[in-house]
Amino acid sequence: MTETEVIEIPADQPRKIKVVRDLPDKLFRGVATSGGVTVLAVMLLIGAFLAIKATPALDEAGVSFLTTQAWNTDAHQFGIAAVIPGTIFIAAVAVCVAVPLSTATALYITEYAPRRMKSILVGVIDLMAAIPSVVFGLWGFFFFQAQVAPVSAWIAQNFGWIPIFHVKDVGPDTPISTYTIFTSSTLIAGFVVALMITPVVTSIMREVFSQVPIGEREGALGLGSTRWGVIRSVVLPFGRGGMIGGTMLGLGRALGETIAVYMIISPVFTIQPHILQSGAISVSSLIALSFAEANSFGLSALMAAGLALFLMTLLINYLASLVVARSRSGASS
Repeated sequence: MTETEVIEIPADQPRKIKVVRDLPDKLFRGVATSGGVTVLAVMLLIGAFLAIKATPALDEAGVSFLTTQAWNTDAHQFGIAAVIPGTIFIAAVAVCVAVPLSTATALYITEYAPRRMKSILVGVIDLMAAIPSVVFGLWGFFFFQAQVAPVSAWIAQNFGWIPIFHVKDVGPDTPISTYTIFTSSTLIAGFVVALMITPVVTSIMREVFSQVPIGEREGALGLGSTRWGVIRSVVLPFGRGGMIGGTMLGLGRALGETIAVYMIISPVFTIQPHILQSGAISVSSLIALSFAEANSFGLSALMAAGLALFLMTLLINYLASLVVARSRSGASS
């Protein structure tokens, strides 16, 4: 008898795939990587610059920087207790006005507008985004607030029982002799900023709505859904991430808007939750108002306020990215 030879077969192993990149691919990869690293480095350098410049003021003020409403750097009495809420109120009004307007505009362009009208509307919206902020500020100061003041007076007289619409010494039976108390308000500044951020928010929403899978649209129509039913059950759920992303991008623009807000508001360094009443303040307008006359310590205090706005914007964008990543349109990014 002959002995049978046993041949050992090696276990299956995954095949190693070697990627060979040519020179153009390597150049593109290097440029893209360096661009991303540069953006992060610039952001970190900006934060570090603000932190270093703000250190003298923060050391002097301590915790009171978060609780003081006044802004008098000569007397070393300053804080952001009134400035940050004012910034949030103006940005909130802007977002509440801009988001519904942008959503309706984006839906009309992608779902209802004829092809020729669609291209015209896209061009007009892109052109609106290129208008300088000082133009919006001039329009808001010389024209818009004169038109809104009577409306603000009517709202204060009829809905003054709502805290945000309350105006001191104005009620249902109070005659109004002048509308100056309703000018330079948070509402007017918020409306002007809303028009500034609407093109950006609209463009993002329009791009997301246009990427809805055609199969899902046709499936909903095949099941007997109306056009509004398709929008409600297919388009809006798919585009939720883009809607949130566009809203947060517009909010970031609204929080940092300077010139238009500076030209319209009447600065007050107290917490002003009544959006119809004259008087408001924001971090960016505070910096524009005080920068020219500030001494070295005053500049440090302004840098501290800018640092607070910088950190608040980063936090908002981070929270928005978490929400966007959970949606269908933002899952891939």
